[in-house]
Amino acid sequence: MPQTSSIPVEEPVDAGEGDMAVPCGFHALSKRRDEVAMEMCECLIDIAAAFFSISSKDLRRPGKSSMGASRVRQVATYVAHVVLRLTQAEVGRGFGRDRTTVAHACQVVEDLRDDMEFEQIVLKLELIAHAAFRNRLEF
Repeated sequence: MPQTSSIPVEEPVDAGEGDMAVPCGFHALSKRRDEVAMEMCECLIDIAAAFFSISSKDLRRPGKSSMGASRVRQVATYVAHVVLRLTQAEVGRGFGRDRTTVAHACQVVEDLRDDMEFEQIVLKLELIAHAAFRNRLEF
């Protein structure tokens, strides 16, 4: 008996004027997951900015930032990866950074968690993120 997939797949279409063709095998859920991941990162940036009393513009700013903004962004990307269970690539897109930057941020945060004061701060943000996204963690 042939296996059927429960994943909805868009059928290929001809591209009309101003339209884009949907490629064969395009999975609508993949696009939906990317959209949800981007929304979750946007919300987490705002939460982290409020939690650390820093401008969300500073967290969204491309390129290098002040040490304070960089550390807050590192913690937020770590939380997005660990608590929200987003891939490092998804977190990178959501924060406007490369996947390798997210991997570095996660390593830095893990190393800094040996400091009990830093650990408590990260735990608080993890709890806030889990509460804020509890209904969206099963996307």
